[in-house]
Formats: sequence, structure tokens, C-alpha cells
Amino acid sequence: MRPQLTALILLTTPALAQDDDPQLAFNNHCRTCHSQDEGDNRLGPSLHGILGREAGSHEGYAFSDALASADFTWDKETLDAFIENPDAVVQGHGMKPYPGIADPKVRATILSALGAG
Repeated sequence: MRPQLTALILLTTPALAQDDDPQLAFNNHCRTCHSQDEGDNRLGPSLHGILGREAGSHEGYAFSDALASADFTWDKETLDAFIENPDAVVQGHGMKPYPGIADPKVRATILSALGAG
């Protein structure tokens, strides 16, 4: 095997393996702005108990007008769609510059960390 190819495999394998672990996937993609701890709002609201919560309604967090007026409850499908492409679900949300996650496997792993697996 060529040294360059070996180096590429070694560099990418840990990152791919991390996206198979729910907590590591959440940490790698979400934890900069969100916590899973109840009441621990950061740049984004706590995601503790998000399933079944009305969008834009987490007490103690100032949501964008778009999310505050959104008329849906977070379920697995809506959360998956939002993680994939937040602009397609709620225009004017405040999660900029978050671009979304295209890979359905990574989204599913994150959803399992949030109790929607």
C-alpha cells in the first residue's frame, strides 16, 4: 500500500468511528452550542427532553422569532429534518453558520444520543 493512502486511512478512520458512537457524534457535531443537561442553555438551548417539546418553547432561552413562532412539536422526523437542513424546516432560525448534516447515518447516531434512536 502506498504511504499516502495509508496515512489517509489512518487519519479518517478515527473520525468515522466517532460518528458511530452516539455521545461522540453529539459532542463532535452539537456540543459546541448545545448541552444534553437539563437547564444548561449555552449558545443554543439545552436539548434535554427535546422530543415532545414544542419548538421555540424551552424556558430560559431566547429563541429567534422564527423558532419562537414555529408551530410544531419536536419529534424524531422533524428533528432529523432540522439536523439535515435547518433552513428547510424553519426559515430565519438562529443556528448560523450551522449548515446541517447530510449523512443520514450520522444524523441517526446523533438522534440516538437524544433518545430518538
